Amino acid sequence: MLNIYCADWVIPVATPPLVDGAVAVDGTQIVALGPRADLVKQFPAAPVEDFGAAALMPGLINCHSHLELTAMRGYLEAEEQDFFAWLRKLTGARMLRMTAADLRVAATWGALEAARAGVTCVGDAASSAAASIGALKEVGLRGTVYQEVFGPDARMAKEQWAKAHEQIEALRATETKLVRVGVSPHAPYSVSAPLLELITDYALAEQLPVMMHAAESEAETLLLRDGLGVFAADYAQRGIAWRAPGLSPVQYLAQVGVLRARPLLAHCIRVDDADIETIKQAGACVAHCPQSNAKLGHGHAPYHKFLHLKHGLGSDSVASNNTCDLLAEARAALLMGRAAAPRALDVLTAQQTLFDATTGGAAALGYGAQTGALAAGLQADLIVVRLDGAHQLPVHDPVSALIFASSGRDVVLTVVAGREIFRAERVLTVDEAGLRARMIEIGAQLALV
Repeated sequence: MLNIYCADWVIPVATPPLVDGAVAVDGTQIVALGPRADLVKQFPAAPVEDFGAAALMPGLINCHSHLELTAMRGYLEAEEQDFFAWLRKLTGARMLRMTAADLRVAATWGALEAARAGVTCVGDAASSAAASIGALKEVGLRGTVYQEVFGPDARMAKEQWAKAHEQIEALRATETKLVRVGVSPHAPYSVSAPLLELITDYALAEQLPVMMHAAESEAETLLLRDGLGVFAADYAQRGIAWRAPGLSPVQYLAQVGVLRARPLLAHCIRVDDADIETIKQAGACVAHCPQSNAKLGHGHAPYHKFLHLKHGLGSDSVASNNTCDLLAEARAALLMGRAAAPRALDVLTAQQTLFDATTGGAAALGYGAQTGALAAGLQADLIVVRLDGAHQLPVHDPVSALIFASSGRDVVLTVVAGREIFRAERVLTVDEAGLRARMIEIGAQLALV
């Protein structure tokens, strides 16, 4: 059935905003957009819904999340001054305090939160990828779930890869048109070089998308450049041999061949111009997560330099951010980017950041031919954001109002592949009340630790 959605502003992103515009959706696809009067005339029998003082725009793309960790929102605050302690508590809680059913509930609640905030597509890294895949399917989001692989001991690389390979192959059988599977060697400090090589070769042979945390913390850089710091001490305690390559994380990934797979690199805080050029030449992409980076005290990434690369925005987990809100993330990226590089104000604009939260993110995740903009022939992944709140009026420029004055709480409609999954303060695909009760139970269970 063909439907026409209208609003005071239609923001295709790929083309300039339209005043009193409309988008026609037939099944899963956008079939036309333009002035409202033109589309109503073109499709006279189609039902028309006008959202009035609002922006009708592409769905937001969250390039880096960890939905299974949603139950740990606020749980790790005391460990934030020590990244190694933060990781250790997170891993222990996930493995020892949460069941498979708990992880599925947490992932589903995270997907629900994303839908409420206008996120239509995610790049989700998961230790329990089956939970995240099920969550995306249940809520109705589009996305890639990257099965995380761990193993810093080179002596166990073949054994660890055999187990991971079996797991990933089973997950691939569950893919759908909306949800696909990728692989994530977790980080340079948690995956040995031989295991990185095995994963990369497999991903290239099977054309699987790859995501990896990279250049995130000082501890990571110390390990790779100098063989020092908390990760090196942990290796020694566990009897893991390590010889520092004397390279930056990005140059190390280039040396061991990971960049051959054109991975999506999350964070990239501690990168220099040579690293940026290496990422660019490899055709790799970056997921910029400014709020998580700042909250954990890792620093600020050179956002203005990411404009030379394929890149998008990510929330990271709500264990290190506290919300999945891409409009808030876009504002943080822009404000922190301007503060760090005031001479880059001419390129760090609201228009650029909205592009990064939509079209840029879609390209970084490999969905550029399907979504990320409003255009005939693309998938009908779209959202409506109210622009008549006390915190928004008056609106002189809708893009500026979206980035500088709006948040996920202003979203009133989320549509993925033509299917409405959030409308009028209600996620339409899941039992929100039941999930809320379970999340409270899981939170209380974690608090007993």
